[in-house]
Amino acid sequence: MRSTFHGIEVMKRSMFTHQTSLQTVGHNISNANTKGYSRQRVNHTSMFPLEYPSLMRSNLPGQMGQGVEFDSIKRIREAFLDAQYIKEQRDYGTWSIRNDTLNKVEAIMNEPSDTGIRRVLEKFWNSWQDLSKDSENLSARAVVRETAIATADAFNHVYRQLDDLEIDVRTSVEVKVRQINTYASQLSVLNEQVFRMELLGHNANDLRDKRDLIIDDLSKIMNISVVEEDDGYLVSLGDTALVDGNEVKTFVDSSLLQQAYDDGQLTGGEVNGMFYSIDRYTSYYKTQLNSMIVSLVEGEFKVTLPKGTVIPESAEIDAPPGLLEEDLVVTVKGINQMHQLGYQLGDPLTVGEPLFVIKPGGTQMSAETITLNPNIVSNLSALASSNRTYKDSDGDEHVVVGNGMNALLISNIRNSKIKFMDGTDQSLVVAGTYDDFFRSLIGGLGVQAQEAKRQETNQRFLVESVDSKRQSISGVSMDEEMADMVKFQHAYNAAARQLTTFDEMLDKMINGMGTVGR
Repeated sequence: MRSTFHGIEVMKRSMFTHQTSLQTVGHNISNANTKGYSRQRVNHTSMFPLEYPSLMRSNLPGQMGQGVEFDSIKRIREAFLDAQYIKEQRDYGTWSIRNDTLNKVEAIMNEPSDTGIRRVLEKFWNSWQDLSKDSENLSARAVVRETAIATADAFNHVYRQLDDLEIDVRTSVEVKVRQINTYASQLSVLNEQVFRMELLGHNANDLRDKRDLIIDDLSKIMNISVVEEDDGYLVSLGDTALVDGNEVKTFVDSSLLQQAYDDGQLTGGEVNGMFYSIDRYTSYYKTQLNSMIVSLVEGEFKVTLPKGTVIPESAEIDAPPGLLEEDLVVTVKGINQMHQLGYQLGDPLTVGEPLFVIKPGGTQMSAETITLNPNIVSNLSALASSNRTYKDSDGDEHVVVGNGMNALLISNIRNSKIKFMDGTDQSLVVAGTYDDFFRSLIGGLGVQAQEAKRQETNQRFLVESVDSKRQSISGVSMDEEMADMVKFQHAYNAAARQLTTFDEMLDKMINGMGTVGR
């Protein structure tokens, strides 16, 4: 015999199932703008049909359906797109940092402009040329002194700014270290929560979303590998396990990340971009500035000393001291030695001193330590603009004060091919004019910045493209949710109306039947 209350049970299950579906729709709508949230769906399934018992087979045709139930609430997620997003995020993190660093280096170098090093050097060379025309003019000498001071200050300032930028990048590494360790701790907690929840037979959808969001953020900081195991995610950096289940295996620090970068295991992410920027940008351009200064002060170049030049006894060049009877090509080591081939104004006869010296406290000549010789700062006569002398009737030797040949030779250094030396190990880098070397330096910076900008733009587009695909699958569509809400609401109302019908029928059957003859 069929159950009298079978229809009521079927409608009850339908109401419960569609009520859960409506609640899930509401959960989706309320999290439509929640970062990292994946939309959820209730999985409807029909109940196992009722088979009427009998000795051989059912005495009634067919099976009685028992309605609907839901067996799970699943989040909609595509693992392939998640893996692709992690990869693109990693590369985007690298190029975004490199692009940002190069933009700052360009701002520091400030070229081409009327206030950068190129313009300062141009004024410096021009001042020597002007001095050669009127070597006794104090105003011209003052201009040479001030442009020399400005040149040293310009290199000092740019070097300090690059050094400060490098310090800022290293500080950013420490900030990222704290973020990584925070994320690792959060992942271990979420791994445990997800494990416990799903051990009870539930789907930890929201907890999984939080965990995957942390993975997304962490993948932008550095390249990680993620493997899902029974007790949660195993997250690693190269060969180093960071998180395994509910345990943080390794708390990273800057030295560990630096070692991973040196070993080729830290291959992407913002931290990789930071270490790369330190090695290839800030350190490189500081070295190049040092090379310019060392080559200016000590770099070898050839110069033609004109007939009539009087080479000082103290000159350390491959030529005998005294008066030249004809033009002579010699190799001079930098502007300092060139200045020391000349003579200062005044008596007694005094040869030039080194034009640039190391600041107090410095250990070697560099863009950071270069400064104008204090004796020249305090005494304009110390500028050795002349390279000729004469003897008076008493046989005393004096400088030819109107001669500006040494100043002219110094101004011509800008067009001489110099051996540009590395500021650290003094090894030969390249030979060329001073202006050519600086132009090539700025040109290389421009190309690097342009390439970094292109790569950063491309990677951002790829990240957005992959994320758009993820959102088309996992994101909440308000139109779709509203349609589902109407659908589930009508199903719920229909089940409720049918339940009311069964109630009225049973009321009539129980209270209205069997009363005939009373």
